[in-house]
Amino acid sequence: MTAWLVLLAAFALVAVLVSGRLAPVIAFPLWAAAFYLSGVVGEQQFLASFANPALAALVLLMLVSLALERTPLMERFAAHLLVGSERLALLKLALATALCSAFLNNTAVVGALLGAVRNQRCHPPGRLLLPLSYAAILGGIVTLVGTSTNLVVNSFVVAAGLPALKMFDFVWVGVPVAMLCLAVLVASSARLSSAPADGRDAGQRYFLEAKVLPDSPLVGRSIEDNRMRNLEGLFLVEILREGRLLSPVGPDEVLFDGDLLIFAGELGRVQALERFPGLEVFGNRAGALLRSNLVEAIIASGSELANRTLKEVDFRTMFDAGVVAIRRGDRPLNGQLGRIPLRVGDALLLATGPDFSQHRNIDRNFHVLGATPLRPRLSAAETRLSLGLFALVIGLAALDVMPLLGGLMALLAILLARGVLTLEEMRRRFPFELVLVLGSALAVAAGLNESGAAALLADGVLALAGTDSAWASLVGIYLLTALLTELVSNAAAAALVFPLAMSAARALGVDPMPLVMTVAYAASACFLMPFGYQTHLMVYSVGRYRVRDYLRVGSPLAVTYGLGVIMLVPLVFPF
Repeated sequence: MTAWLVLLAAFALVAVLVSGRLAPVIAFPLWAAAFYLSGVVGEQQFLASFANPALAALVLLMLVSLALERTPLMERFAAHLLVGSERLALLKLALATALCSAFLNNTAVVGALLGAVRNQRCHPPGRLLLPLSYAAILGGIVTLVGTSTNLVVNSFVVAAGLPALKMFDFVWVGVPVAMLCLAVLVASSARLSSAPADGRDAGQRYFLEAKVLPDSPLVGRSIEDNRMRNLEGLFLVEILREGRLLSPVGPDEVLFDGDLLIFAGELGRVQALERFPGLEVFGNRAGALLRSNLVEAIIASGSELANRTLKEVDFRTMFDAGVVAIRRGDRPLNGQLGRIPLRVGDALLLATGPDFSQHRNIDRNFHVLGATPLRPRLSAAETRLSLGLFALVIGLAALDVMPLLGGLMALLAILLARGVLTLEEMRRRFPFELVLVLGSALAVAAGLNESGAAALLADGVLALAGTDSAWASLVGIYLLTALLTELVSNAAAAALVFPLAMSAARALGVDPMPLVMTVAYAASACFLMPFGYQTHLMVYSVGRYRVRDYLRVGSPLAVTYGLGVIMLVPLVFPF
């Protein structure tokens, strides 16, 4: 009876995650607490889930990456990568990104190249930015530390009592699949936008909200009389008046006190509104705001702004900046912009104050686009120290000379002692949400195994499939994990499917490693939707993409990747 109840709870968890009613950081701890309080998971097992060695290694790797992402090498190489024909530039960019992502945090790699690719004038950025994100994913499947997904699966492996995965266990499947997919990526990128790199056709990308103040001379005059009709690079999309939306806006429309004017336009044209007296942009006087230094910033995945509106936050106090405009991919934004919940990946145009770069929460909340880094780059000596010691740690771990956990701990201590990292920076960027999600997911997985719910589900799946073929089970595990990683997140997908994979292996009497590795690879198979992976969201607004762009380029990648994994895993990791 307990197994059935736990199984129903697992289905409810999947439903909650897929519906988006609860974020993983809330859902997993809630379910883990329920399993603990109901006795499904014992106290020692519950606490051990948060003390998992592989989870600790993942946290240490992310802390060490805080220093590695400040190395200037990627930005210096960017100019050399983008020369030549478009196809050659894309190939060089994809290979370099994949190689770096095999060992460095792929978010940091994409972040380092994002501004350089967007600002270059050689090739259409829309043809490069989405492939940049895909290449980062493909590079991550090559090594244990290439992506947090692999380390997440390793934490489940350790918790299940299996030998920990080694540094290059992923190579023999990862490299062939990655190379094949990179070739498909270069070929399919022609389907993306060929908008010129100088952005001259990039009209109506940003949306800004301007309120007509009571003392404004614009009140009582028409759009035509106020000369708002033919603004170069700006277009008055709609007027929000006392809860009513006026759209389209005719030239004879008279402005009233309190009208909210919604403009759409190019990045370099928003300052044209400065000449209209009596306008307030997102709660700030337009004149002073638009004369400020304008900076583009992408809302990061860990940002406290996500799912909150500008009306709910004191943006100026938090960041010493005012919001001028918002962009969400190539999608139009309607209604009162200040009341639209912000999303991860949204691009904000900020008018920054003198202390903007000094605020300690900038790098946690934003990926800032531009040539001037908010955090100082490492010096040449610090770069050599950080990269050299990191390579040494990876090499010693690969040779089984030193455990990865111990090596990363020693490296972190050295970086702190040399001042490359600070305790304050580590406190700001400590991945609390990741620890909470993964520790809780480990507890949930333990509950599924201990209660027999995972075995019950595995038996049901095998009976439904009508086969005892291990290969057929592998295909099913892959498809289920890949579907969940598109709908929820890679960590959540791995957490939900791993117990099923282990139980299926026991039911079939085969080595669980092929199914475990299938879960790891499939959890990284996020190719079809922009919302399932952080690097996809980073390029979403900057590249002016739509969901159909991800489907156009991602579909052949998903098929190629899936076939490659399904065919190679049983050969490299036989049952």
